[in-house]
Amino acid sequence: MSIIQVMDSNFESEVIKSTQIVLVDFGAPWCGPCRMIAPVINEIAHEYENTVKVVKINTDLSPSVAAEYGIRSIPTLMLFKNGMRIDMVVGAVPRSTLLNTLKKHL
Repeated sequence: MSIIQVMDSNFESEVIKSTQIVLVDFGAPWCGPCRMIAPVINEIAHEYENTVKVVKINTDLSPSVAAEYGIRSIPTLMLFKNGMRIDMVVGAVPRSTLLNTLKKHL
């Protein structure tokens, strides 16, 4: 499964109502750390394509969702399960940190 681009308008249908665990990557195209972590997010999307849905949301284009979840720094990665936020990682963290966070919930 490829990474899905999500906006304010489809966040609820793609993330909140999803039956899978969802990894949400809050970022922006101009964000250097967001670009640094992008290859890791892509790898996770392919490695866990059968168990985790990966979505990206541009905080500049979707300010409502970013405000609702208190995004103050990007990249912020959030895990959702059954419509609820279950974990969060802020910053361009190493692959191992992100995988450890993800594996706790699988």
